[in-house]
Amino acid sequence: MKDNSALLDEFCDALWLEDGLSRNSLDSYRRDLRIFSEWLGESQGKPLLVAEHSDLLAYLAKRFENKIKPRSAARMLSSLKRFYRYLHREGRIGIDPSLQIDTPKLPRGLPGVLTEDDVQALIMAPNVRTALGLRDRAMLETLYASGLRVSELVSLTISQLNQDAGVLRVLGKGAKERLVPLGEEALDWIHRYLVRARPQLLGARSCDALFVTARAQAMTRQAFWSLIKRYTEVSGIRKAVSPHTLRHAFATHLLNHGADLRAVQMLLGHTDISTTQIYTHVARERLKELHARHHPRG
Repeated sequence: MKDNSALLDEFCDALWLEDGLSRNSLDSYRRDLRIFSEWLGESQGKPLLVAEHSDLLAYLAKRFENKIKPRSAARMLSSLKRFYRYLHREGRIGIDPSLQIDTPKLPRGLPGVLTEDDVQALIMAPNVRTALGLRDRAMLETLYASGLRVSELVSLTISQLNQDAGVLRVLGKGAKERLVPLGEEALDWIHRYLVRARPQLLGARSCDALFVTARAQAMTRQAFWSLIKRYTEVSGIRKAVSPHTLRHAFATHLLNHGADLRAVQMLLGHTDISTTQIYTHVARERLKELHARHHPRG
């Protein structure tokens, strides 16, 4: 297991150097490979370097027996393929055992989308008479105004905000930087938070993070997920809502109001426009619904 652990460290270091992957992505690769490593050692008595094609197939079969979700299986297989491709490229193994194992084709589901009324109810749920409520309102306004990923939101620093220009300088996936504009509403709530709430939360302490907790630390992804869940209940929304749901809403509402797909791609930080095109399907479903409801022959 010690040799396996060192091998995973080496692989993750290579991923970071080659692709600049985030800590979350590296942790995901490491977790998938560690679970496979434990199974391989316990059931086959082998280290990672001597795994065979049949071992990978047996592992996949076992996971499917345990009712693994197709999307999780696809991600796990992707981790294994990349790991063994790396080992083969580096000359650590003679044959890549992941060859000729096809990644399952997954149906591309449409993301769940909040209506504009839903978003309004969610954003207005925090009690802005408190410092924490004012911070939460500013975070929700920022998320919906910018379409940031939750990891991008919680990692924002004071220096990444330019209030005069009304933009955020965001460091996205692959360490790629982009400028994201903020609307007047979001800027106004951020200003209120910076003037009234942030100094109160920090006290005599200091922190570079834009959005801070009562402990004078940066907000975590997990903590913000909990906040979203609580405000979803407070607002009475009967849908599954996560931070990513507001990113979906940002993109879909822009397209519904006539935004250009390329512009939305840039705002979201998508490398490939095909990733952004899924939102045109969401917008199209909305148009079909409106047609059916209001057209005399709908």
